[in-house]
Amino acid sequence: VQLQASGGGLVQAGGSLRLSCASPGRTSSNNGMGWFRQAPGKEREFVAGISWNGRYTNYANSVKGRFTISRDYAKTTIYLQMNNLQPEDTAVYYCAVSRQAVAGSGADGYKTWGQGTQVTVSS
Repeated sequence: VQLQASGGGLVQAGGSLRLSCASPGRTSSNNGMGWFRQAPGKEREFVAGISWNGRYTNYANSVKGRFTISRDYAKTTIYLQMNNLQPEDTAVYYCAVSRQAVAGSGADGYKTWGQGTQVTVSS
């Protein structure tokens, strides 16, 4: 399964970006999916997750109220709407397919990873 993340870029603080992650085929349609990020010199951290049917979402405390995760009707593409971006959000963002129908916050719970997309927020 190849995950294709896109939508990253350079934005000023307070701006918005929308990331997309497509999972070709139906391999991910019964699995939760999530977004993680990794800043230079830091460990990869959980950002947001969504269950297989889109009914349940969870977020890292640092992005609650600013980021929204969603998935399309076919359940093979997820999105991350990021509003009020701050310099500390600068990182490479990765999407991943959960091993289960839900999407937890631990990276070990994910089986397939995309190649990442760079998000840079200037102050």
